[in-house]
Amino acid sequence: MIYTCFICTLALFFLGLCSCGVQFASDGKQVTLPANWKNAAGFPVASPSQDLTRWWKRFDDITLTDIIAEALVNNPDMASASARILEATSRRNAEAATLFPYVQGSSSVNSSGTNNDNSGSDSSSKYSAGITASWEADLFGKRRNIVAAASARVGATEENFHSVQAALASEIGIAYTQLRVNEAALSVLQRTIKTREETSRLASWRTESGETDLLESSQALSSLEQARAAVPVVLQEIGQSRNLLALLTGQVPGSLDIKLASGKKTIPNPASSLAVGIPADTIRQRPDVRLAGYELLAAASDLRAADAERYPSLNLTGSLGLNTLSSGRLFNPENATTGIIVGLTGPIFDAGRIRSTINAQSAREEQAFQTYRSLVLAALSEVENSLIACRRSSERLATLEKATAAASQAAKLAQQRYEAGAIDILTVLDSQRTLLNLEDSLFTVRANRTIAYIQLYKALGGGWS
Repeated sequence: MIYTCFICTLALFFLGLCSCGVQFASDGKQVTLPANWKNAAGFPVASPSQDLTRWWKRFDDITLTDIIAEALVNNPDMASASARILEATSRRNAEAATLFPYVQGSSSVNSSGTNNDNSGSDSSSKYSAGITASWEADLFGKRRNIVAAASARVGATEENFHSVQAALASEIGIAYTQLRVNEAALSVLQRTIKTREETSRLASWRTESGETDLLESSQALSSLEQARAAVPVVLQEIGQSRNLLALLTGQVPGSLDIKLASGKKTIPNPASSLAVGIPADTIRQRPDVRLAGYELLAAASDLRAADAERYPSLNLTGSLGLNTLSSGRLFNPENATTGIIVGLTGPIFDAGRIRSTINAQSAREEQAFQTYRSLVLAALSEVENSLIACRRSSERLATLEKATAAASQAAKLAQQRYEAGAIDILTVLDSQRTLLNLEDSLFTVRANRTIAYIQLYKALGGGWS
């Protein structure tokens, strides 16, 4: 009874020394979210439960869907992120085990002997076995907060896995789009070369017949060779895009060539019915923001654990021992000895070590909060920028389609008039260059529009499950 009162008195004494409470950097701070997207006019608003986990299926491209599915299984970054989840989970389980008593056993045999000239030697053995248990009572939540921090880091590693998943799907979608753009550009180049070959042959015939001078045939040949010179550049980009897709799927270069060659070589066309959710729901879907939220929870738990160092800790140690001169009587209850030790320890003077640790953890929590705030703002900005890109690229695409159609008609008319001798070759070559430039711009804008939608899907928190 006297010992118990002494323990309680010491505890109250330490509590008096540690009466100042810890201040959390995130107390009272919030990140204000807008009620609506600024640039979402014309986009329908989705329900919070809208499924964007497999957004790439909306492009209706089986090859793209298959490649992303392979990457999500085979990509090394995905495997590494999965291993980090296992590591964090194991560390959390190890910390959780410290909340329970630690029990260990021991046994020994001690033999001793003496030499006697008359009777030889005398020997005796002593047998012993014991169990020791120790436990630190988590009076002020230090261990519980350490476990809470470890649990939050498990959540962070899971969200990191989701973030890698979303980023990988987006990267493959963009690389695949660039590949199909280059393939379409190559097709246009080949068609342009064929047209310019016909123009060059006609110019050569006219020069040979004396209708025109050498300048006209030279100009036609120069235009033809310029088109031919662009082919190796496009072929290089096609080959590199295929290798990039193989790399992203965790395969060696060339592994996807057959699959890519057999698929439809068209630029993925995004669905026009994409609906955007309200900002708050969107932010909750983004794995990078969720990751930062878990990191903030971990930092807050670390701060609470550091604050608990100021308070006393209660340690209980118990032992059960068995000692006998005969192994057969080792487990006889009459030979048992027991002991219980209760210890109360706490800081009285540490030259400011604990306070400095608390200040450091508080600064880390402030950093975690600002990181979370920065990611929320970045997420809002990414969605707004993607909405703008989707809208403006669609507007430009509609205009360029009209311009390209007109330029194609003009090039055909110019070719016909040149064959009839009504115009010179410069007009023909100029119309062909205009058409080629517009077709290149058209492919670029189509790619930009598709990529804008891919980035919008990712910004809205899609691409993982």
